[in-house]
Amino acid sequence: MPQPITFYVGHQGRGHANRAMAIIDALPAGRAVTILTARPALFDGFARAVTLVPLPDEGAASDSPPPALAAQPTPDILHRAPIGDAAIRATMRTILDHLDTVDPALFVVDVSAEIALLARIASVPAIGIRMHGNRGDAAHLAGYRACVGLLAPFDEALEQPETPDWIRAMTHYAGGLCTAQDVVPGKAEARAMLGLSPDREIVIVLTGGGGAGTPYAPLTMAARALPETDWLVLGPVQREGHETDFGNLHLRGWVSTITAHIAAADVVVASSGDTIVHEIARIGRPYVCAPEWRYFDEQMRKAERLAELGAAILVPSWPGASTPWRGLLDAAKALDPAALASLHTPTAAASAANYLDRLATDLWTR
Repeated sequence: MPQPITFYVGHQGRGHANRAMAIIDALPAGRAVTILTARPALFDGFARAVTLVPLPDEGAASDSPPPALAAQPTPDILHRAPIGDAAIRATMRTILDHLDTVDPALFVVDVSAEIALLARIASVPAIGIRMHGNRGDAAHLAGYRACVGLLAPFDEALEQPETPDWIRAMTHYAGGLCTAQDVVPGKAEARAMLGLSPDREIVIVLTGGGGAGTPYAPLTMAARALPETDWLVLGPVQREGHETDFGNLHLRGWVSTITAHIAAADVVVASSGDTIVHEIARIGRPYVCAPEWRYFDEQMRKAERLAELGAAILVPSWPGASTPWRGLLDAAKALDPAALASLHTPTAAASAANYLDRLATDLWTR
């Protein structure tokens, strides 16, 4: 029986868990898998047999450290390391106890510089998941160096130009990993499925679950500017309380038919999380990219690369007036659709799984 592979899965939004499930599903059936996460419910319904280990919910801890502890500076090689936090101590103890018990061949960290360092200190080979953003700080670099390899769930063409050669050399580029596997209908079929007009221009607006939602006020300006266009908004929205509603602006909330909605669109206006980018690329629709705020400018840096490759139109901030919207939609429609489509790799999950399984064997061969 080969040693298991253990995954640490962050619980900001759904993307980390969905990515882990796609990769785990592609691992050989004989390779046992364990998962450490603070939100085990994200894996409800996952068909693959795995061992789930709940971690403490550090965000739910109510006690604040004393002022003198809270005032202590954070070392440059750490991102989040408050002193006197019992929940963090419990998390680290749970991780170490589990690693000691199962003795994994690999520990896949998605994502945390501190936990990558913890793995190295505990003598466990770690694989760090790469993400976009300004990650040249001491903590990220130390976390990368602590790993035996890095895994990028995106196409190498999306790599940021300033990334050092040594990080590129450590990285396995699996290609654009889309976690959706349902059949993509044609535009007319998708509109019929969803009961949408076959003739009107349709814009789908969506964001993931890792932020506060799409700001509603700019969408009302868009709906006002283009009354002959239907705007369908998926996921949460941020309201300020002073917006004017319009009949062509429809809030649909969370839906189970993301693929059909994107397929029905003439243009998609969306943030730039990994899941969303690769879902739009898989289906192939003109893309206006409005990045959400994320630590280390993750979404902004990815959106910039998409724009540089001609794969999307970048909107650094939401328009405060009605006038830009027609031009933004037309600019997206004028892009070469092949530029975005090339960033989706149907075999990305299998490539990532093969890389992990091969490394899990090679590292332990005597």
